[in-house]
Amino acid sequence: MKNMNIKEMIIRSIYALIGVLILAFGVTIMRIGNVGLDPFTSANIALGQLFGLSLGVYQLGVNLGILLLIFLFGRKYIGTGTVINMVLTGFFIDMYTTLFAHLNIMANGLIEQTICLIIGGLFFTFGASFYMSANVGAAPYDSIAPTIVDKTGWDYKKVRMVQDIIFALIGFCFKGPIGIGTFINAFLTGPFIKFWDGKISQPLITKSVEKTMNQ
Repeated sequence: MKNMNIKEMIIRSIYALIGVLILAFGVTIMRIGNVGLDPFTSANIALGQLFGLSLGVYQLGVNLGILLLIFLFGRKYIGTGTVINMVLTGFFIDMYTTLFAHLNIMANGLIEQTICLIIGGLFFTFGASFYMSANVGAAPYDSIAPTIVDKTGWDYKKVRMVQDIIFALIGFCFKGPIGIGTFINAFLTGPFIKFWDGKISQPLITKSVEKTMNQ
């Protein structure tokens, strides 16, 4: 976010918001398909239910705690996109879940669950790519591993894997939505995000920002 003026920051923040909307939609599709969610969301749903809180409320609290640590040890990863993601993702998932329930949309049977897994995964990875390509800060959860790597020099992939495994175990122990989608997320999210980055997200956002800034 260095050397970024207010106009560019606003434009990029709008793209980050769009990315979070798309990401949350993908998570919700996988949620109604009952195929398992990413480790962080799974753990937050499980513990939120344990304390009688919605995902949005509980996840916001957890994000605030993580953000404090990131602010102390890795503040370079914090930006407007961090705030957008940490505040809105859980509430957007709650909103979509309520909407789908109102419309009585759910997955019945293996075929529909498979469709939810594929479509949800595509939306989730594209949304993640879009918000990260806006380059206005990472979500608190996504900032944990790089902050640890900066301080220790450890391998990023191993740190992130341990991080995801810990949260997946929390979700599993407290009966969160752990399933095949959780494991697919752990191994395929990165390659899909890189695909969206190169094909759509980064070229579109870069071109849009340059065009707007030149007007």
